[in-house]
Amino acid sequence: MKVEQIYTGCLAQGAYYIESNGEAAIIDPLREVDQYIDMAKNRNAKIIYVFETHFHADFVSGHIDLAKKTGADIVYGPTTMKTGFDFIVGKDGQEFKLGNAKIKILHTPGHTMESSCYLMIDENGKETSLFTGDTLFIGDVGRPDLAQKVIAELTQEKLAAHLFDSLRNKIMPLPDDVIVYPGHGAGSACGKKMSDETTDTLGHQKITNYALRADMDKEEFIDAILTGLTPPPGYFPQNVLMNIQGYESLDYILKKGTTPLNINDFEKAIKEKNPVIIDTRDAQSFCKGFIPGSYNIGIDGSFANWVGTTIVDIKTPILFISNKGLEEEVTTRLARIGFDNTLGYLKGGIETWKKAGKDLEMITSISAEDLATIQKQEEVNILDVRRASEYNSEHILNAINAPLDYIKDSIKKLDKNKTYYVHCRSGYRSMVFTSILKTKGFENLIDIKGGMKDIKETGKFKISAYKEPTTLL
Repeated sequence: MKVEQIYTGCLAQGAYYIESNGEAAIIDPLREVDQYIDMAKNRNAKIIYVFETHFHADFVSGHIDLAKKTGADIVYGPTTMKTGFDFIVGKDGQEFKLGNAKIKILHTPGHTMESSCYLMIDENGKETSLFTGDTLFIGDVGRPDLAQKVIAELTQEKLAAHLFDSLRNKIMPLPDDVIVYPGHGAGSACGKKMSDETTDTLGHQKITNYALRADMDKEEFIDAILTGLTPPPGYFPQNVLMNIQGYESLDYILKKGTTPLNINDFEKAIKEKNPVIIDTRDAQSFCKGFIPGSYNIGIDGSFANWVGTTIVDIKTPILFISNKGLEEEVTTRLARIGFDNTLGYLKGGIETWKKAGKDLEMITSISAEDLATIQKQEEVNILDVRRASEYNSEHILNAINAPLDYIKDSIKKLDKNKTYYVHCRSGYRSMVFTSILKTKGFENLIDIKGGMKDIKETGKFKISAYKEPTTLL
């Protein structure tokens, strides 16, 4: 029997390949399904099941394409609603034979009503592994406010109460040596206190996970998991609907999205389609010269998360700039979160734009040492675009917190006539923030490269350090 976690850092998401005696199952696959097919082929195994823990909000699952390419059955838990594809509605406690092993459904409503965990039972009848999706994380549990974005009467309080019962009645009674394999890890917007660890024993979680404390009553549990919840990214409900209703094959999306455009076709698409132009280069390359109106969301960071956070509608037309050889990677990462309307990329990248003599814009980026020098000479306005929880932990004295996560609200705090020095943790988010605001007429923003890390290393800034309750994002 084999269990392999396929972890994708960009989404902090775990998919799982399970195999026993030549038969395989995939749990919560990403949209690029050929990787799972290749794994099975290399091991002379046949994928017969695609198990889904719930209708995902933070990514588009590969269940439909994987089933079409392999003939596997798609399985969801009880109460699953009507979909745009064929699937098996599993019953609570139902067991599915996989080679010499069995996979048992544990219906665990709470994160969503159809949420289910999958318990692996080996050839000797021993319960060995629990694939928990967004019901139980390492150090946390799933947020109970997402399903109400799709079904209004499902309040977060009702879902939290369901989650309490699911954890106490279905999961906590399992043996302590069962290995917990969650759907997400630290960095995901699906929880607020997730560990950097991506697996653990259930027994250890019973000791360390605040939500599994044995003497916690239901009201205390509800209060604990609802405290600190902030609005989820706008693309979440749209991804849920794609996972329910269906979507176009990733093969088609890749073919369309990786279309190389010459300079004339690129400019024509800008005029006719009114797209968002995403420049995926690193921040310091971007700031030295970019196409007017571009957003800088670097492919080397949490690309999908920040695209989904800053561009509300997944149907938005997108053109992109990338370094050579990364065109398929960019298109794939966009498609993972449902941004399927990618029109293509500028062939030859930014050098093509420069050689054509087209206008370039720039953003000033200075070091933390430079900022310290300027601060000695004049009063400065410092913008900290990290999450509120990061700001509350420590920040430059008198800095303004304007989180990138809620950029529309953050913009309201700012005056276009003032000069702001913008920083984040490392210099990635600050350039995303600054580039987007430049498209909205903010010309007096100066980026601080290296972010809070370099700021602290100078030893020249007064840092206010205090702690408040952890927020979700």
